[in-house]
Amino acid sequence: MAFCTWKWFLLLGRQDTFAKAWRSRRGGPSLRWMRCCHWGTGKPLDPEVRAFLEENTEVTSSGHLTPEIRLRLLTPRCRFWREKPDLWPYGDPFWAIYWPGGQALSRYILDNPCVVKGRSVLDLGSGCGATAIAAMMSGASQVLANDIDPIAGVAMILNCELNHLTPFPITIKNIINSEAGNWDLIVLGDMFYDEQLADGLHHWLRKCIRIQQTEVLIGDPGRHQFLSHSIHRQLHKVIEYSLPEYTRQENNGLTSSIVWSYQPSNSSESC
Repeated sequence: MAFCTWKWFLLLGRQDTFAKAWRSRRGGPSLRWMRCCHWGTGKPLDPEVRAFLEENTEVTSSGHLTPEIRLRLLTPRCRFWREKPDLWPYGDPFWAIYWPGGQALSRYILDNPCVVKGRSVLDLGSGCGATAIAAMMSGASQVLANDIDPIAGVAMILNCELNHLTPFPITIKNIINSEAGNWDLIVLGDMFYDEQLADGLHHWLRKCIRIQQTEVLIGDPGRHQFLSHSIHRQLHKVIEYSLPEYTRQENNGLTSSIVWSYQPSNSSESC
């Protein structure tokens, strides 16, 4: 079974399971937890997990919008491009794909460092950590990456090392529906793949804007679930990027990806 088939399996067959995992971990960590329980700032990695990821991913910077960033990803030269999905010993490796929404966000931040320079940034659903890495490269004063998959956390640390960065703090708890953290900017890419999850994101992001005046940037290539959700009426298009051919092939022919600014028409609305 080729990985392109496995990837399609991830997208269609297990996407709902992943969305349910986000939704089921409600009432995420308190701000106290977020302050004192960051992971990835000196905590040693499990050597077995590190060795497995290093053996079964390829370091690459080609075929994507951000050649400045090196990442460990699953590529056609990797064993698990061909192996059956069930042989992968950990949770579904969504982090091992550089999704087009994340690519657009990362490209935009690298091209416009003033967006993050001197600011605190939360990268929600960080995956491989590329957007958080772009924020660090562009001078963010503080970066927190969030993904509910602990293996993604390991991959992010490895990717920081590849780019000669001190690993940023990582939380693997679901922080959607938690208290609104005091972030200058929240970035999230490719997160609107499930209606209930999208509803939860819409509610929580609006609360962050209302309480903390947080700026929110969303990356998405125009998936149906995103374009059809009510949040789309409250977005301002910032920039659109044409995707490289390799990324188009990986994503069933999607040709571009867009960065959107989330600007609720009534951010004082009760949440």
